[in-house]
Amino acid sequence: MLEYDLITEMFEKGQKINFDLVLQKVIQDWQTQAAHPRILLHSCCAPCSTYTLEYLTQFADVTVYYDNPNIHPRMEFERRKYVQQKFIADFNERTGNQVTFIAAEYEPSQWLSVVKDLKQAPEGGARCTLCYSYRLDRVAKKAQELGFDYFGSALTISPHKNAQTINELGLDIQHIYNVSYLPSDFKKRSGYLRSIEMCQEYDVYRQCYCGCLFAARQQGVDLKAVNKKATEFVRQHQDETFPEIQYEN
Repeated sequence: MLEYDLITEMFEKGQKINFDLVLQKVIQDWQTQAAHPRILLHSCCAPCSTYTLEYLTQFADVTVYYDNPNIHPRMEFERRKYVQQKFIADFNERTGNQVTFIAAEYEPSQWLSVVKDLKQAPEGGARCTLCYSYRLDRVAKKAQELGFDYFGSALTISPHKNAQTINELGLDIQHIYNVSYLPSDFKKRSGYLRSIEMCQEYDVYRQCYCGCLFAARQQGVDLKAVNKKATEFVRQHQDETFPEIQYEN
């Protein structure tokens, strides 16, 4: 289990931590030990998981954990859930990997109770930090429950998400559970650009907002239009399932 204080010693005093370099060091340690760990990776959507899976599956067994009660409306949550599963199935077929998938129940009321006092907070501010923490805690709890070696998040692939904050939270949360946090900054080394390429290659739907009701309102997103399109999409694909990627405990 990596500690934040030990990570800071890898860099000059006052230097911003490059969590991609930290991840590479972790992977080097795996290779030295001939280890092939099991990772439970939180993902908010298929685009975030694209390059992340392409990279991590070279070194580990990965299960995607889709747990996003912040996504509004319900049909948008369902659309992103379907697209996430479809990408994993297509990725496995093309690459020969065996990425598996777990979906949590949609429980927006619980998330709303956590962030209710931060409805007016700006995007990228205190509400987002609380949202990161809420979802990291849930993936860590699930990882411990299922006996994974690491928990992590694909959120760090986004240039719109604060990777420093996400990693600091993860490194704290790992002390609550008996499972190690996997530091990352997947957007580094052209990871974000590769994710865009992979979305084109796999024809992956890229949403226009993070999913949060409050951020969507601040950005002027037409949620009625989003709901209409998402509902139509889900209706068209409601009979399609992906049993081959479901995680079996």
